[in-house]
Amino acid sequence: MPLAASKDANDIDEIFNLMMTIATGLFLLVEGAIIYTVIRFRRRKGDETDGPSIEGNVPLEILWTAIPTVIVFVLAIYSFEIYNDLGGLDPASSRDIHQQDIAADLETISEKPTQIALNTSQSQLALGIGPDYGSKNNRPPLIVEVKGIQYAWLFTYPDSGITTGELHIPDNRPVKLKMTAGDVIHAFWVPQLRLKQDVIPGRESILAFTANRIGTYPIICAELCGPYHGGMKTTLHVESSQEYEQWIQNNTLAQKDDLENTLAVNTQTLSNNEFLAPYAKEFGIGEEAIATLHPHSHHLQ
Repeated sequence: MPLAASKDANDIDEIFNLMMTIATGLFLLVEGAIIYTVIRFRRRKGDETDGPSIEGNVPLEILWTAIPTVIVFVLAIYSFEIYNDLGGLDPASSRDIHQQDIAADLETISEKPTQIALNTSQSQLALGIGPDYGSKNNRPPLIVEVKGIQYAWLFTYPDSGITTGELHIPDNRPVKLKMTAGDVIHAFWVPQLRLKQDVIPGRESILAFTANRIGTYPIICAELCGPYHGGMKTTLHVESSQEYEQWIQNNTLAQKDDLENTLAVNTQTLSNNEFLAPYAKEFGIGEEAIATLHPHSHHLQ
């Protein structure tokens, strides 16, 4: 199994290991009985007699029916608990319910009751998986908006306005991904988190988790989305709180609107003095010296 980078991953590994243990035990039991029977009850050389007439064994049939029934019930209850812990049974809490939208709908419900009712129910309906961090934790989750397009993932941090092609999150802090697709169905998959969620055009899907192991992990599209589907990959960086805050600070400065310094300049429209001024200043050359240069004595333009 890949490295487990969250508590949810450990829980999923536990039920997977239990299923593999049960399956291995049943395999050895059944195959062992078959091998024993083939050897023990094989026809001996020269034996032309018929085998014994056996109509059935009711206690044995009850036993081999009861054993898998009990196993299935145990696995069903266990997986139900794991799925519930992941937030799978509480989809409405895994996304923000638009209370203002609902209030506005209720004010005008007498005008368009059918349409308003549909809008109200849709605003509460969630697609995805993840616990209700808002009510179960004092610390609010980190919200990241995810956009899946052919063939890339785009991550936007509403609090800072940062948009990037890689996902950076702090360890041991709840994270809620609000995901949409711009073209076709994609699937957001991080094997180390043991979580996978479809990203569908026209709908917002949620993936909520808490990563507890610092490291770099692959983000893969697990839904065939076109001829370059195999190249739709990026990286999840789980960092310490200090490293994450430093990353936020660096990228906030990098994306800060500073049009004077960030916009490209068409050098063909600049005079010699305008073009050479920034460089001349660094070398201590005055404007008089620049003016004496012949226009064809350099090839900077």
